[in-house]
Amino acid sequence: MRPKDRISYFYDGDAGNVYFGPNHPMKPHRLCMTHHLVLSYDLHKKMEIYRPHKAYPVELAQFHSADYVEFLHRINPDTLNLYPNELAKYNLGEDCPVFENLFEFCQIYAGGTIDAARRLNNQLCDIAINWAGGLHHAKKCEASGFCYINDLVLGILELLKYHARVLYIDIDVHHGDGVEEAFYFTDRVMTVSFHKYGDLFFPGTGEVKEIGEREGKFYAINVPLKDGIDDASFNRLFKTIISKVVETYLPGAIVLQCGADSLAGDRLGCFNLSIDGHAECVRFVKKFNLPLLVTGGGGYTKENVARCWAFETAVLLDTELPNEIPQNEYSEYFAPDYSLKIPGGHIENLNSKSYLGTIKMQVMENLRCIQHAPGVQMQEVPPDFYIPDFDEDEQNPDERMDQQTQDKHIQRDDEYYEGDNDNDHNIEGG
Repeated sequence: MRPKDRISYFYDGDAGNVYFGPNHPMKPHRLCMTHHLVLSYDLHKKMEIYRPHKAYPVELAQFHSADYVEFLHRINPDTLNLYPNELAKYNLGEDCPVFENLFEFCQIYAGGTIDAARRLNNQLCDIAINWAGGLHHAKKCEASGFCYINDLVLGILELLKYHARVLYIDIDVHHGDGVEEAFYFTDRVMTVSFHKYGDLFFPGTGEVKEIGEREGKFYAINVPLKDGIDDASFNRLFKTIISKVVETYLPGAIVLQCGADSLAGDRLGCFNLSIDGHAECVRFVKKFNLPLLVTGGGGYTKENVARCWAFETAVLLDTELPNEIPQNEYSEYFAPDYSLKIPGGHIENLNSKSYLGTIKMQVMENLRCIQHAPGVQMQEVPPDFYIPDFDEDEQNPDERMDQQTQDKHIQRDDEYYEGDNDNDHNIEGG
C-alpha cells in the first residue's frame, strides 16, 4: 500500500483581492471563495499550506522577454496614457486590462507555480496545488486571454531541471496555446489539450493537425471538441488518450491545468461537464503516482469554480466531502441549496460518436509515431534559480528569505481566518 500522498498547497489572499474591472469576466475573488471552502471542509488540516514567494522579475524572464516583464512592472492605471505604443505591442487593453497591483498579482500566481515545482523537484511533496496559477494563454512577449505571465511554462521549466520528460495536460474549455507554443519544438515536454475548437472561439488554435515541429513533432496533442460534450464522452476520451500518452511517453512529472470553464453553466464555456465529470480527470491522473503539479485556469461562474477546485482538492487528498457546504464567509454565494456538486448541463451535445472516434484515431496514430519514450540526454542538473544580491536597504526583508527558509515558514492552520479582508472586495462586475 502506497503511503498517503504529501500535499503542498499554495495560497496568498492578495491574489484574490485584485479587480480586473466592472465588466470583466475574470474574478480573482473566486480564489478567496475556493480557499474558504477548503478551510470550511477542514481540508487544510490534511496538507501543508504555504504562502508563495513573489516571483522576481529575473525569474519571470526565464521565459518572458525582459522588456515585457519590465513594462508589466512599470505600468499602472494612472500612467496608461503615456504608453499607447507599448500597450498595443504587449496586447494590454480590453481582454488584458492594466489594474491596480497587476504586477504583484503576476508575481504571486507565478511564484506559487514555481514554488510548487521546486517542492516536487526536491521530493518535499508528491502533489503540489496552486489554484491561482494555470494562466495558459500568456506568450513570451505579450499578454493574451486574461493571462499576463505564463506560470505553467515557468513551472515546467523548473521541473525540466530534474525530469527528462514532463507531461502537460489541459482541461480548460480553451486551448492551452501559450504552453503548447512554448514547447512546440521540443520532445522534453508533451502538451495535451482537450478544448472547444470552432469558428470564433478563442484562441482559434488547437486543431488535431497541430502536432509540434522539428524535435517536437508528435509531442503536441490536441483534442478539439464541439459544444455540449458530457461527462461520459469526455471521460472516456480523456482516459483512453491519457493512458496511452503516459504509457508511450513515460513522463517523470505531470502538470495538470484544471480550468473550470469546461463546467456546465460557465459564463464563457459551452460544455456540459458536472463537477464529478471534471474531477474524474483529476482522480485519473493522480492514479499514475507521478509527481503532480495541479493548477487552476479559466472559470467564470465563480461559485462553481470554487465548488470545483475545493472538491478537486479533496479528490487529491482522497477525502470524501459531504454535499452540504459548511457555513463559511461566502455562504451566500452558494444559496439557495448550499450544495457542493453541480449537475451536467443541457446544451445539445454536438460531438457525435463518429466525430469523437475520428479524433481518437488521429491522436492514437500520432502517438504511434513516437513508439517509445525519447532518449533525452540529461545534462548536469542546474541549481535552483539563485536570486542575485540586491541592495539590502531596498529589499523587503521577507522577500530576501531563500527558498529553504521560506519552506520552513509553513502557515499556521488559522493563518487565513483573520486579516484576509476579503469582505472589502465583494464588488461585483456584470
